[in-house]
Amino acid sequence: MPQLRVALAQLNVTVGDLDGNSDKVVSWTRNAVERGAHVVAFPELALTGYPVEDLALRASFVDASQAKIRKLAKRLADEGLGDVVVICGYLDRAAGTAMGLDRLGRPKGSPTNSAAVIHRGEVVTSAVKHHLPNYGVFDEFRHFVPGDSLQVIRIHGVDVALVICEDLWQDGGPVAATRAVGAGLLLVVNSSPYEANKDDVRGELVSRRAREAGCSLAYVNLVGGQDELVFDGDSLIADAEGKVFARAPQFEQGSMVVDLDLPAPTGTPGGEHESIRIEHTVLHEDPLPQYEPMAAAQAPRLSDEAEMYGAIVTGLRDYVQKNGFKTVLLGLSGGIDSSLVAAIACDAIGPEHVFGVSNPSVYSSDHSKDDAAELAARTGLNYRVIPIQPMVQPFLDTLGLTGLAEENLQARVRAVVWMGLSNADGHLVLACGNKSELAVGYSTIYGDAVGGYAPLKDVPKTVVWRLAKWRNADAKARGAQPPIPENAIAKPPSAELRPGQVDTDSLPPYDLLDDMLDDYVEQDRGTAELLAAGFDTELVSKVIQLVDKAEYKRRQYPPGPKITHKAFGRDRRLPITNAWREDASRVSTGKVTES
Repeated sequence: MPQLRVALAQLNVTVGDLDGNSDKVVSWTRNAVERGAHVVAFPELALTGYPVEDLALRASFVDASQAKIRKLAKRLADEGLGDVVVICGYLDRAAGTAMGLDRLGRPKGSPTNSAAVIHRGEVVTSAVKHHLPNYGVFDEFRHFVPGDSLQVIRIHGVDVALVICEDLWQDGGPVAATRAVGAGLLLVVNSSPYEANKDDVRGELVSRRAREAGCSLAYVNLVGGQDELVFDGDSLIADAEGKVFARAPQFEQGSMVVDLDLPAPTGTPGGEHESIRIEHTVLHEDPLPQYEPMAAAQAPRLSDEAEMYGAIVTGLRDYVQKNGFKTVLLGLSGGIDSSLVAAIACDAIGPEHVFGVSNPSVYSSDHSKDDAAELAARTGLNYRVIPIQPMVQPFLDTLGLTGLAEENLQARVRAVVWMGLSNADGHLVLACGNKSELAVGYSTIYGDAVGGYAPLKDVPKTVVWRLAKWRNADAKARGAQPPIPENAIAKPPSAELRPGQVDTDSLPPYDLLDDMLDDYVEQDRGTAELLAAGFDTELVSKVIQLVDKAEYKRRQYPPGPKITHKAFGRDRRLPITNAWREDASRVSTGKVTES
């Protein structure tokens, strides 16, 4: 059987940084060549970064991508790396459409999500993505036009079929065509965003598609953070029977090099399969001389908590670094949310770059102030105390605010302090709210909701506790100091904006709230389904009303990393001005009654 040493390079790239991303492709190609690789594959749109969003509609950006991929090919050859076959995702344009007119359902200029095959200083051919996802966080039908061919490249006596991300997720299409042409390897380049447990789904998909294609399957994925999206790597290889035998780590940039024994071609692919045109390119007709293969590596799988925590740390680190910040600042209340955010920030960029500010009010408890100070001592972050009562009192005296207005004033004065320090010292302010609070509007707009990034935006409150406990347990297992004071985890959550306040004064217990929010927000279940699931009528009415009325707040909330199936913003998009209301009082035994 012919042998092929394949390198899957899961890169952390930045959208728009064509020069920097190109440098990484060269660097990791050199790494692959030094390890004896014959083929090195980079992720989907590795040259431009992913997702490019409406940059795809800017002709100058498409032109720059096309020019850079050609320069990259020449540079690889000039640096002695021309003999290895390089697969690199980039933004291209359908032939003859550079100045094309707008057409319904076809973006101006007809950009394509493509993968270049580079060899000996040239882009010898390109694959174009067929299936353009238009669900969840994806909006590719807006940005690209689809391909209609399957690229099959003969490399050292092996036919390698090349497809791009969503082409693997959809039944039939390029995968079925791969089987029809008898390819020896299906190579898939991806930018597949992280969400909890997606690695399990991904592994099962790769196994199934390898069996359907009737050949080994190599899957390379992007890694790193890009605005709200986090990419976890998790590149993997399965054999023709669907057994995954090589897997790269999650959330780590690097290259996995694997030796494959693959079948020789039985003919010359060509023609068409179910409207997919087969394009065959021969780079090397003859197999390589036999050599001693390396053992394949299997990175250990992460626990659910370690995986989610790693995604949040990665998202924050890259948002800070890729946007040119050096430091972050957050309000430290001594509560569980700000404590977890502080630990995440210290892990992401180092405690010396994290600034925590305690802003006690007249209602702040001694234990909260002590917990904030203890967390600062445990982590080593920069810490200062700025009481807000001297700033709050003039507002109260002038405006005569009481009740909820007085509570919100305290939160907004704290925000003014944080943003003032941000302006003075260049800190990125972190909002510490969680998904449960964001869902029901339990936050003060222009108060605790201010900031440039929100690490817990997509983390339900019950998961906040899980992650805090996991982080402390992980520290103990490594013989390190747990960063979060136990009292911050154990005490009832409270905004401490009035005497004796706790969250359950306004909200149901978080385990019950999160259970219902999972049904209403994540699963899009209506009133009848919620009642049929056993939720109390009064609770259903209250929570639905809170969620629906808080849409305007969510629109103004900072971005944060996606970790669930349906994150607010990119995934869940509802109108602010919206007269539709779910009404539990009109539902009885699952039927809507007329009012």
